[in-house]
This record gives sequence, structure tokens and C-alpha cells, in this order.
Amino acid sequence: MITIHDSESRGHASHGWLDTYHTFSFNTYHNREMMRFRSLRVMNEDRVAPGMGFGEHPHQDMEIVTYVLSGALEHRDSMGNGEVLTPGEFQRMSAGTGITHSEFNPSKSDPVHLYQIWLLPERKGIEPSYEQKRFDDTGLQNHFRLVASEDADHGSLRIHTDAKIYLSRLDIGKVISHALAPNRHAWLQVLRGTIALGDHEMTAGDGAAISDETELLVRATSDAELLLFDLA
Repeated sequence: MITIHDSESRGHASHGWLDTYHTFSFNTYHNREMMRFRSLRVMNEDRVAPGMGFGEHPHQDMEIVTYVLSGALEHRDSMGNGEVLTPGEFQRMSAGTGITHSEFNPSKSDPVHLYQIWLLPERKGIEPSYEQKRFDDTGLQNHFRLVASEDADHGSLRIHTDAKIYLSRLDIGKVISHALAPNRHAWLQVLRGTIALGDHEMTAGDGAAISDETELLVRATSDAELLLFDLA
């Protein structure tokens, strides 16, 4: 079963410095039908104005994955990490027993466009940790490239939950597939471009909740970029 959640159905808020879309209930957006999907709890698409950002704030017992599509995002946290994420880079932060951090757009002229994803951890009380990584373009062009997993397989980031996250960039007309093991579920998020997921047309910002399927077949109807979550 494939259920499409189109981009226009998301929660939306514009704060001047921040333009944000929420796939799942978040902050002032509350949708009882969209609280989470399996361990996937937050899927936020943010655009942050130059020189602006999120001040220091706490997190606990959450796996947080951030991906920058354009611009730059400066990260600082209570573990002493201070990094700048640029397009194509992933960041993984395990909040665990507690962490504070800030996120800021250091540019004076360009907005930053990013996705921030939260997953529920396998257990509470994990020791906080941080990773940042860029993946080789050749490994994800017209393929699903594993970028995060519980076992850090194939050089992926380590997340403390039973999930695998894949990134793919597709050329128009290319077709790729992903097999789902029994009792596994998936969420597909279109970051850029347009695709067909089986008989379903999807465009940037659309998501798809997938259960009781054995294989996903994705065809790019334009150049496209997408994230795939394989979930328990």
C-alpha cells in the first residue's frame, strides 16, 4: 500500500527569517493523522534567511539528521562541535541524555535550504554524539546510496534506531528500485524534481508512506533528488 502525502498538505509557517514546512505534527502545527510514521517523527523542510538561525536550544532522546540542499548551515553544540554544513552534506546528532545546540545561516546574502529529520531512538538514555559526512556523487547518481544506518554499513552515518536512510540523484528517465524485506516499511521524500513511484506521480515536497510492498520502483520524470527511509 502506497499513500501519497502531497506537499500542499504539510503544515506551513512563515516567520520572516524562516519559511518552514512540516510533514508531521511539529511546534504549532498539529495534525492527529500525521504524528509520525514508524520511527520517523519529524520531516521539516526549512529555508533560513541570511544571517538568521535557531538560537541555542535543547534536545533529548532523538536521532536528528540534517541535510543541506543549498546555502550553508553553521552548527555549534554543547559537546564542543562547531561545523558548517554545505550542500550535499549530512549531519547526524544523537541527542540521547541531553544536548544543546544552535543552527545559523552564516551567509550575508544567501538563504540556506535544508531538511531536518528526527527519528525515535531504539532506547532512551543513549550517550550524545555527532557525525558529519559528504558522500561521493558517483555512489548515488541513479542509485540508492546508503547514508545512515544502525550498523554504519558501507561507511554510512550511525543512527541508533532500526532504520536505513538512502539518498539518490536521478537523471530524467532513469529507473531504480528498492526491495523491502517482510515486515519492513518505507517513506519516500522527494527533495527536488519529479518522479513516478509505481503509478503515483510525485513532485518536490511530496512524501509517500509505504507498507505491505515487496519492491519500490522509482522513475525520474525530470532530474530529481530523493530520500528513502527503510523502517522497522
